[in-house]
Amino acid sequence: MNGPGAVGGRGSRRDRGRPGPGRGPSARYGLLRRIVNAAAITVSLAVATVGTVTGGAAAEPVKLLALGDSLTAGYGLPSEEGFTARLEAALRAAGREVRVVNGGVSGDTTAGGLARLDWALADRPDAAMVALGANDALRGLPPAEAERNLDAILTRLAAAKLPVLLVGMRAPPNLGREYGTAFDGMYARLAAKHGVTLYPFFLDGVAAQRELNQQDGIHPNAQGVAVMVERILPAVAALLDRVSLDRVGQRG
Repeated sequence: MNGPGAVGGRGSRRDRGRPGPGRGPSARYGLLRRIVNAAAITVSLAVATVGTVTGGAAAEPVKLLALGDSLTAGYGLPSEEGFTARLEAALRAAGREVRVVNGGVSGDTTAGGLARLDWALADRPDAAMVALGANDALRGLPPAEAERNLDAILTRLAAAKLPVLLVGMRAPPNLGREYGTAFDGMYARLAAKHGVTLYPFFLDGVAAQRELNQQDGIHPNAQGVAVMVERILPAVAALLDRVSLDRVGQRG
């Protein structure tokens, strides 16, 4: 039909060329603006998510296991003055986010350290320092036995893919030259065998110094611990530099 009703229903050719409601420039601009805003929100959320994950991983402290005996445990000292607490404080003062796990047990030998190693590793450390052997020497236990135990400890830590600092000790002079040579030399042999860093003597600068030891002449006092921490700090810092950031981030 060509009447007025037909024009209103179908529209003339001239009307068909004009933009209808919702089809003009302003409508197209509005649609474009919504698309751009949606894309911007998506990007912002992605950045925020990455920032949260990255920030969380960076903020999580590196966990350092200190496996040892009474020298590590802080025998005879308040907990805040023991070796692990003072070491952690020194590392944090140097700008490192680290938690030092006190894995020291007074009286422990290398055999005792090996026996509880799996328990210590259940805490999922990122690195380990092994400071055992002093009680083996004080009891006059065979150096070959101590070396086998330390060898097993280092093998287990290597299987766990942990960077390790091996901390050496020295046998008391009264045990004789032969014993001392066998005992003192095992730390360098083990470090070379397992490719780990060796800190030669845990009590460097403290042993036989009366003013730095408790009344028993064996265990360091607070001043002695301060010397131990100061001297071993560079070696521990180098150990922590080897810790994989990926491992820290993946630990759940």
